[in-house]
Amino acid sequence: MTKTAFLFPGQGSQSVGMGKALAENFVAARAVFEEVDAALGQKLSALMWEGPEDQLTLTANAQPALMAHSLAVIRVLEAEKGLDLTKAASYVAGHSLGEYSALCAAGALTISDTAKLLRIRGDAMQAAVPAGQGAMAALLGAEWDLAVEIAEIAATDTGLICDVANDNGGGQVVLSGDKAAVDRACEVAKEKGVKRAILLPVSAPFHSALMAPAARAMEEALKSAKILAPKVPVIANVAAAPVVDPEAIRRNLVTQVCGSVRWRESMTWLGENGITRFVECGAGKVLTGIAKRLVAGSEAINIGTPDEVSTYSA
Repeated sequence: MTKTAFLFPGQGSQSVGMGKALAENFVAARAVFEEVDAALGQKLSALMWEGPEDQLTLTANAQPALMAHSLAVIRVLEAEKGLDLTKAASYVAGHSLGEYSALCAAGALTISDTAKLLRIRGDAMQAAVPAGQGAMAALLGAEWDLAVEIAEIAATDTGLICDVANDNGGGQVVLSGDKAAVDRACEVAKEKGVKRAILLPVSAPFHSALMAPAARAMEEALKSAKILAPKVPVIANVAAAPVVDPEAIRRNLVTQVCGSVRWRESMTWLGENGITRFVECGAGKVLTGIAKRLVAGSEAINIGTPDEVSTYSA
């Protein structure tokens, strides 16, 4: 029997128009977008469908928008295809903010609470570091150990923060920290023979120690959040292993703000535990591509539009 994991994308997958066709075609999708709009006291759906792009890209908007699209897909699959996630999925996982989407899909959080938490998270992450002081860079052709070495050299040379933010596998590791330290890391990467080091167009140094003020904000916000045991185990970014205990989930979501997204290890764990099919729900196809690359022989599909919904089968 095929074992499936459902995946939920992170920041960077957003685009103007996301989720619009779902809302136009399915009542279940419209209900999700209306619930998120109400929770935030903002017509986020209008921003998602009409732009402007620079406003949608803002962290405080992009995070709940991506979650809304992902959950709209889940609710449409439930309504139109009879999806029962507890039967269809052995595990769920999400990249960075996508972990909140995964928890929501698995019933650990409500849609309204998830939207509010992501708004707080986005605002706090943006406010943690003044604009222009932080940076992130992708190292293409570097694996984890080399990336850690490069980050340590850059931090030592500059006396500033440079951390490994994302390990996406397939030779793509992302560094994050003070801009001068990340710039130095790009120079060190070239000296070490890394194929390419590219500064990313992001608004803050996510998943680095510089996000400590945001971690404190999330610790406070999550204290009062109602978190249930998920109906499907969630692979936590910081653990690269399944978690079902609500208090462990709470702790992981705080640690995740400054911690590395261990996506390569998460996908490897899923492959080693029998997952051969991946279903990415929401915007873009980033995680679909990574899954195919990291889990040999696996099938990976993305569902974000009505046409893609029509082709889904459990």
